[in-house]
Amino acid sequence: SDQMTYPTFTFLMSTPSAEEKAAAEQKIQDSIAQVEQTRIEEEQAAAEQAVNDSIAAAEQQRIQDSIAAAEAKPAKKGKK
Repeated sequence: SDQMTYPTFTFLMSTPSAEEKAAAEQKIQDSIAQVEQTRIEEEQAAAEQAVNDSIAAAEQQRIQDSIAAAEAKPAKKGKK
């Protein structure tokens, strides 16, 4: 029994092959790339949302200004 487990133990403790190292490195690079891609997409979405919010706020302000200006004018037009 000891002779059966010893080679397995040695195998588990052996250093990874060049292929295994390359595969592990590729996984790390892929993970980093994925995280980076997600971060970029989230930043772009946040920037887009900020622009949309600014446009919406400016539009809302313009409408309010138009209403205020219309209400401030004497209502002479259209009434004869």
